[in-house]
Order: sequence, then C-alpha cells, then structure tokens
Amino acid sequence: MSSQDMLKNASTLASYNVLLQVMFRVLTFLLNAFTLRFVSKELIGVVNVRLTLLYSTVVFLSREAFRRACLSGGTDHNWRQVINLLWLTLPLGVLWASLLVCVWLWLLEVPDPLTIPHYGPAVGLFALAALQELLAEPLWVLAQAHMFVRLKVVAESLAMVAKCVLTVVLVVSAPQWGLYIFSAAQLVYTGFLVLCYFVYFLRFLGSGEANRKYFPLQRVADLLPSSVEGEPVIDWTLARLTWSFFKQSFLKQILTEGERYVMTFLNVLSFGEQGVYDIVNNLGSMVARFIFLPIEESFYVFFAKVLERGRDVRQQKQEEVAIAAEVLECLLKLVLVIGLIITVFGYAYSHLALDIYGGSLLSSGAGPSLLRCYSSYVLLLAINGITECFVFAAMSKEEVDRYNLVMLALSISFLLLSYMLTWWAGGIGFILANCLNMGLRILHSLFYIHRYFLSSQWTPLRGLRPSPLLLLALALSAVLTALSEGVFCCDGGWLLRLVHIAVGAGCLLGVLVTVLLTETKLVQFVRTQLLPRYGKKHT
Repeated sequence: MSSQDMLKNASTLASYNVLLQVMFRVLTFLLNAFTLRFVSKELIGVVNVRLTLLYSTVVFLSREAFRRACLSGGTDHNWRQVINLLWLTLPLGVLWASLLVCVWLWLLEVPDPLTIPHYGPAVGLFALAALQELLAEPLWVLAQAHMFVRLKVVAESLAMVAKCVLTVVLVVSAPQWGLYIFSAAQLVYTGFLVLCYFVYFLRFLGSGEANRKYFPLQRVADLLPSSVEGEPVIDWTLARLTWSFFKQSFLKQILTEGERYVMTFLNVLSFGEQGVYDIVNNLGSMVARFIFLPIEESFYVFFAKVLERGRDVRQQKQEEVAIAAEVLECLLKLVLVIGLIITVFGYAYSHLALDIYGGSLLSSGAGPSLLRCYSSYVLLLAINGITECFVFAAMSKEEVDRYNLVMLALSISFLLLSYMLTWWAGGIGFILANCLNMGLRILHSLFYIHRYFLSSQWTPLRGLRPSPLLLLALALSAVLTALSEGVFCCDGGWLLRLVHIAVGAGCLLGVLVTVLLTETKLVQFVRTQLLPRYGKKHT
C-alpha cells in the first residue's frame, strides 16, 4: 500500500473516529444532564471518578503497550505471532484487576453505605467489565491495522446506545439500585463491543472479501493462541517493544488520569466536589476527546506506517518523509486554530454553558472558573496530542526507553504539583498542574521534531505559526465577547442571553471567514483528507 493510500485510509479513519466520538460525547453529555436530575452529585463523583478510574486503569495498563507495538510497521507482521502476543493482555488484565480491586476495597476511603450503597459489588463489576473488553483486543488490533474503519464505528455506536438506554431506564424505574445501575450499564457496553467484533470476524474470515484483501488469517481458529513447529510462539522484537511501551504507558496513565488518582488516593476533594469537578472536566474536554483524540489515534497509525522507526530522516524514503512532514504541519495548524478558538470563546461562555447544562448546581461556586481554565488547557492538549503522536511513531526502542525517564520525572512533578496546587486553589489546581506538565511535554516533543527534520528541507513546525490576521480576529473576538458577557449575561433572562449568544456567533463567523481567507493550505488539507466522503471507498 502506497503512502498516499495510507494517508487516505488514516484520514478516513480519523473522520469516522471524529464522528463516532461526537456521538459518544453528545450521548454522554445528554446522559449526564439527565441523570443529574435523578441522582446525587456524590453518586456521580463515585461513578465518574472512583469506579471509572478503576476500569480505565485496568484496560489501559493491560492493552495500551500492546496496541502501540503491534500497530508499528502496519500489516507486515507474522500475524499468528502477533495474535499470540495480544492474548497476553487478558492474563495481564486479570493480574491488574485483582491487585486494583484489593486497593479499591481495602486501602481507599469507602463511601458512606447509607448515601452510596453497593460500593463493594460495583468495584467487582467494573473490574469484570474491563476484563470483558480485553477479550476483543486481538480483533481490535487486526481491524485497526487493516483499516476496517466502519467496524469500530458500528461496534462502539451500538455499545454506547445500549449503555445509554439501559442507564436511562434504570435511573427512572429503579433509582434505589444506585451503583448497580452504572455497573450493569458498563457490563452491557463492553459486552456489546466484544459481541460486535466477534460476529464481524466470524462472518469475514474465509469470505470472498477476505480473499480479495489477502487477509492473513483464514479460519476462526486463527484468532486463538496457537503455535507452529520451528518458529517462535511470539514475535520477540514486538515483545521487547511492548515492554518499552508498557513502562511508558504506566507513566502516561498517571499523567492522563493524574487528577483522578490524586482525588482518589489523597482525598483532597469530597465525593460531591469530585462529582462537580468531573462534570465540568467532561464538559470542558468534549472537543479535545471527540476531535483531537481520534485524529491523534488515526494519524499515529499513518506515521507508524510511513516512517521507519528509529531511522534518521536521511535514511527514510524521501517521498514518504515529505508527505509525513506536510501532514504534520497541517495537523499542527488545524489543532492550533481549533484550540485558540476554544480558548477565546470558552472564557466568555463558560458561565452560560454551565447554567444551561446543570443550573445553579454547576454555575454557582467554582464551576465557571474551572471551565474557563480548562478552555485554555484544551489548547495545550491539542498541540501535545499531535506532537507526541509523531514522536512516538518515529522514536526507536532506545529513544522510547530514554523518554520513559522523562515521563517518570513529569509524573512525579505532576503529582506533587497537583497535591500542592489543589490545597491552594481547589479544583483549579488540578488544571494548573496539568497545564504546566503538558507544556513541558510539548517542549520535549518540539525539540525532538526540530532535531528530526534539522538535516532536511522540511520544517513542519511552521504549523504552529498562525497568520497575523487570524490572531487579530481572535483578539477582537475575545474583547467583544468578554464585554458582552459583562453586559448581557447571565441574570437578565433569556432574551439577554440570546443577545450574548448572537454576539459570540457573529465573532465566531468572523474568525472562521478569516481562517478560510488566510489559512488556504489548511483548508485544502481538511477538504481533501479529513472529510469522510473523500475516502469512503477505503474501508
């Protein structure tokens, strides 16, 4: 497959992933707004912080390193050995789940059983849901490596819809079940996910379509662990790379979910405060998760296939390096523009958004300040996602090992900063600590990218320089929307709120027109690579 074909497939995957994440976040957004009317913020804090952290930790530590290693190099693997390696995620998941369930039950503060009952069974059920999801891991990697983009969309869409429907029904009909509701919904979600992947591959393997695509596996039995006499059971090169990524993923998980770990283990916020912080955090990160994360995941696959890991830029195929550099520049410009827009308009519309979403429960107190700070943090999230996406795809195993030391230092500093800043500034301290650490990670990635392309003619970091006219339009929008908030929002009724919204819409339109006129290369990239209609045939 040529680099142009891989770019189209990666772009299509990113487009479908964005649409999928939009649906996920909208459904979660509506689900949280609905459940806020039926359950307490303390219950939301336990579910969204404590139990979700258990689930995400088991899943991430069990599979992330395997995913990154097995997707390196595209489809050029001995897939029997890769499948054997991927099935190790399940016993690893059992080990992590057993250890973490003991921690969650006996070392952490247990919620008051009168206000939040069924905590113990809920911990076990969330861990079981994580293990259930790991059953589909070999199939997920196969689908990603061979660009089965629609499979992921259909599977995760059905699973999310089933989870939302069950949650709504149980919250309305049996609110006294408490944590059992969300535990059952999580089990249904992972169950649907596994079922969809297995049903698809049961139908696909051995079919005419599989033969036309020269799919490396022919029978359902090939999906299970097996060995062939005379060859290793697993690919030891990938196994060593997996170990390097595992050490890194452990640290990355601390950085990604650091504030939840601090809240869970150090008790700096009550369960109610954790609930409010988590709602604001989810609201603030919606764009980051449903736009930036899918782009990062999809283009990591692209960069990993186009670039030969650990080789100097002069030793790479120059045509493919040129494409990678151009894509990196356009991606940096894209996420920078989106991040700047969110930062500018997030400041003036945080209070209104929280008031509409959750009423005075969220719009009073620290909620608006939290969301304003998070709007600035989104800009750093956007840049870091793309720069690390490229860096992780280009690094050699030795460089990955050295970067693990950097991640270790960042993890320790983040935890210390989070603890100190939270005592000083409450929930805002978490965001400030994240901003500082994200800034350091970005600097490291920028230095790596600069050195990588130093001996070549390409300078993809130009993508971080927006046009002066765009900066002027954003500055004017920041001033106008801030003045509008002071005059029209948010205690004067809905008519004045609509005026404030209209002012923001006008400013946003002006910014978008400026982007169309000044960032023509970016606009062309979005039109030709990120819109799914240009890659529908690449499934």
